[in-house]
Formats: sequence, structure tokens, C-alpha cells
Amino acid sequence: MATSIKKCMMLCCIGHTVSKEDMAGQSYEEAIAELNKLLRKNPDLFGKLAEAQSPKFLVFACSDSRVCPSHVLNFQPGEAFVVRNIASMIPPYDQTKYSGTGAAIEYAVVHLKVENIMVIGHSCCGGIKGLMSIPDDGTTSSEFIESWVQICNPAKSKVKADTKGQSFSELCTNCEKEAVNVSLGNLLTYPFVRDAVAKKTLALKGAHYDFVNGSFDLWDLDLKISPLPL
Repeated sequence: MATSIKKCMMLCCIGHTVSKEDMAGQSYEEAIAELNKLLRKNPDLFGKLAEAQSPKFLVFACSDSRVCPSHVLNFQPGEAFVVRNIASMIPPYDQTKYSGTGAAIEYAVVHLKVENIMVIGHSCCGGIKGLMSIPDDGTTSSEFIESWVQICNPAKSKVKADTKGQSFSELCTNCEKEAVNVSLGNLLTYPFVRDAVAKKTLALKGAHYDFVNGSFDLWDLDLKISPLPL
């Protein structure tokens, strides 16, 4: 099962990747033919999926074309509810903005009742590089990107304070991981997430996929949380 973390890590460590032909060499006709082949091969699976979905995972992953979570973790259809954005960031709970993110979390936790939320950072992340490149005065030059990545400003500040004398590349690598922790912390600002974690029906997991060196690090948050008062 792809829901086995051990198997997921094994696949990453042995360099489980998509071939160049799968990524770019296929024509649309070839891609459709492969899809039809998959559908014919798994008629029972897709018949069940037509009735309902019951994924065990909500996965936040980067939009980067090199790190598709379904390929990295070998998820099969129906096994993971996936949200992808720049740098796989999760903003704090706020009903006035970021409603797309909030709606996805609410649907996965409240209605699908996923058992795990996994936030995956990755090597060579352009979003993190952009965050680390924003001047200290906060000056921005993009219409959306820099405003978005500053969700993880606390990660940037922590990395710069804790790791003196490192190269820019090393700072970015550390920030890729610390930004995951910031997003995990932000998840706990969502009342329905906090409540599920407190009841031990939901686990939060952080991960970092280093596709350059072929490694996948996974960690849990050590949390002691009480349910929110009614």
C-alpha cells in the first residue's frame, strides 16, 4: 500500500522517478492511450472510486513539476487528497483570505476524515529561494509570489538567526525544512485540525524530498494538545 510510509521512503531512496518519455516525450494521443490502458487494467478500482473516495492522507506539496507527490510516494487513485501550491505552504487560519487552502483542509479533515496531513518540502525549491531573496525591508517586485511565500517568514528569520556563516544555498536548504514546520504549526490554527489532533484521529507529518541526492526525510510533530473548549 502506498499509505505505508516505509514503502514511500523506500521508493524515494531507490530513486523512484518518472521516465523522460513519461514526463515530456509523450504526445497527447500517447498519454490518452496510457490512461485508457490504466482504466482497462483496474476496472474494479475505478468502479469503487466512482461511488466515493476515502483517502487516508491530505498531502500539501509544491507545484514544482519535478516533485509530483503521486509519483514520489507512489500514491494510487483514491489514496491521497492533494493540494499543490508554491513551496507547499499553509497559511494560518483566516476566513477573509486564502479560502482555497482553508476549504481544502476543511473538506479533507471534516468530510473525508483523513488520518494524516503530510507537508512536503523539497530540494531546489524556487519558492523558498524567492523567500530568502526578499530584502530585509520587505520590498517586493512581483504581483503575487512574494506576498504568498512570506507566509513562511518565521522560517526565514529562524534559519538566518540559527545558521550563521552558511552559504545562500545552505540557508535555502535549511529553510525548505523549517518552512514545513511553520506550515505544520499553521495547521493547528484551524479549529477542526486542532480538535482532530487532540482527539488523536489526525496526525501531522513533515517531510523533505531531496531529489538531487535521492533521499526522503519524514518527521512527526511531538504535540501535546487539548481539545478546544465548546
